[in-house]
Amino acid sequence: MYDNNSKGISYSAGFFMLIAFAIAGIIFSGLISREVWTAMTGKNYEEFISGVADPAYSRVYKVMQVINTLGFFIPVIVVAYLLSRQPLKLLGFSSRITIKQIGVVCLITGAALFIGDGLSYINHAIPIPADWKIKFDKLETSYNQQAQAILVFKNSGDYILSLVVMGFLPALCEETLFRGGLQNFLTRSTRSPWLAIIIVSIIFSAVHFSFYGFLFRFFLGAVLGLIYYYSGRLWLSILAHFINNALVVTIYYISVRQGKPVNETINESTLSYWGLIALPVLIGLFMLFKRLSYGSELLSKQSNN
Repeated sequence: MYDNNSKGISYSAGFFMLIAFAIAGIIFSGLISREVWTAMTGKNYEEFISGVADPAYSRVYKVMQVINTLGFFIPVIVVAYLLSRQPLKLLGFSSRITIKQIGVVCLITGAALFIGDGLSYINHAIPIPADWKIKFDKLETSYNQQAQAILVFKNSGDYILSLVVMGFLPALCEETLFRGGLQNFLTRSTRSPWLAIIIVSIIFSAVHFSFYGFLFRFFLGAVLGLIYYYSGRLWLSILAHFINNALVVTIYYISVRQGKPVNETINESTLSYWGLIALPVLIGLFMLFKRLSYGSELLSKQSNN
């Protein structure tokens, strides 16, 4: 499928090109991160692996986090330029957003987080073999240790910096890749937005390498995908993603300010299936959001191209 700004490369080809470019970007950014670690600490990479949970290197980890996050973003921009004469418009960056849309997206995100809590409860209740559980627990422990090392709050400046590094940049780069790129291209090539949302949400959840968070991240990916599809405005899905990330960072910050170690907050479990009762509310909010966003340019293109 093509449009007036197309350079002649199909969106199907763009989808697979983006996967290849993203993998290359992740590898390349990882190599750069190694060099940054050595340059900033004077230590070799093996020491980074063994000391990944050391909060003393929080600033270094933040720099590495930024580099690795950009490994998601840059490949999308490159592929978009190869596909379109107006790459930012193709991805959904150029469309305007309204105050009403922002308000409804905030409500959608809140309802989605309640439902996600219920899905996480179900995810944790799924029976798995003992050897699988050991592997999954190790992955969770490793992730929590990395988060603990990055989220060091000595002052309010560290909190603001963490909001940018762990909140905004991941939201910007991941939404550009998964919604503006992969979901967008797959929807245009298949003319099946729901199929694209489901496939990309599975990929989105899988790349986080968390069994216990799989259902929640899949559901969050679907919510972000619907926000993007109904509006065509990438900044709105970025906003929803940022709210989720910022909430986590803020909870950790408040805990530290109260004298509570970050690792205790990470390991606390307040999961409950009661969050699922917010599903009708979420459906109603999406009906409202769809009416507010029905005239979006991308929605029209995805329906007709």
